[in-house]
Amino acid sequence: MSQPLDVLKIHPDDNVCVATRPLVAGTPISCEDVHFVLAVDVQLGAKLALSELHVGDKALKFGEAIGSITKKVHTGGYVHTHNLKSDYLHTHERGELLDGKQGH
Repeated sequence: MSQPLDVLKIHPDDNVCVATRPLVAGTPISCEDVHFVLAVDVQLGAKLALSELHVGDKALKFGEAIGSITKKVHTGGYVHTHNLKSDYLHTHERGELLDGKQGH
């Protein structure tokens, strides 16, 4: 029986891989030529950096930029809203729309 796949790099140009199932901290991860030990628990679909990503770098998934890095991410680091800003969708602050203010 084959070992279950932990992560998947969707497109050759991607600099993140995607968790194919929930994974716990301490899990050794290999994705092509990149190897690291997972530092935090992650859920299915979590994005993990395949190289060190710096502020302003584009996170690439599906071969396309999905956002800009806002805080340095080490190889194997979890890439999500705490260190990634969408370049395409405005993120409204809580109450902004209720107050009648429009996002910029």
